[in-house]
Amino acid sequence: MDAWHAWNPAAGFFHASTKNVPFLDMPTQVRRLRAKTKSVPMPSAVKRYRHATLVPLEAGGTASEFANVLLARRTWRRFGAGGVDLASFATLMRLTAGVQRWADASGEGHVALKTSPSGGARHAIEVYTLALGVRGLRPGLYHYAADAHGLERIGGRVSRRLIARYLPRQPWFTGSAAVVFFSAVFEREIWRYSYARAYRAPLIEAGHLCQTFCLTATWLGLAPFCTMALADAAIEHDLGLDGIGESVLYAAGVGARPHGIDPPVVDGGGPARRLSRAEVDRFPGRILPSR
Repeated sequence: MDAWHAWNPAAGFFHASTKNVPFLDMPTQVRRLRAKTKSVPMPSAVKRYRHATLVPLEAGGTASEFANVLLARRTWRRFGAGGVDLASFATLMRLTAGVQRWADASGEGHVALKTSPSGGARHAIEVYTLALGVRGLRPGLYHYAADAHGLERIGGRVSRRLIARYLPRQPWFTGSAAVVFFSAVFEREIWRYSYARAYRAPLIEAGHLCQTFCLTATWLGLAPFCTMALADAAIEHDLGLDGIGESVLYAAGVGARPHGIDPPVVDGGGPARRLSRAEVDRFPGRILPSR
């Protein structure tokens, strides 16, 4: 951790203490949460000021392709057969993480510009993929070369068992076509920012890229998902990362949509309505028991 000396102990402690945590299986987690709600109710998902005057806003701007993509974005846990074609996957990678342009930063050098923002244009996030069902692409572990818009093969033989190994207690993702990992190269941040608060930047930027990934996949008619429940050490070992200089932060993935199933889209024209039980049961992301 010597390379983190400017950020320690605050950032170093948080980074190390939140890696490789154990995860519960879903039935156990559901039982514990049901028991907890009896004494500690779930916090409200929204906040309101009791005595404040509410100014209603016009719904405008929701009747567009962009709005439809936003409203259709859901986490999918069921996938269709046939995988994802390479052209769609290439578009997904380029719009998510590809370098779109280069710029000259005064006194610093060339900096990359991407579709997601990055503090100081540091772009600490690197993208890897475990490709298993991308048609036209040999199954394997790859690094996405953001400047060349290409995939660098970095691993040997792979199988679907790796998904269960990398994403523990989440068997619903094993049918996906590809899993994508977002890692952070911390040196890029430390070089510019010498205070521990800068550790937040890669965490936030991984979220930027992941949301772009999910929205782009939705626009392409695919079935995306994302998860923070990772087997950090196993992923980093197979990708050749040391977990300190570069560490995996987040994961996403994509597959084909199952035939005949569409996510329930909430009408963006007014206040959100409660989904019916029938709509919830049809939702492809549904994994919790209904009763």
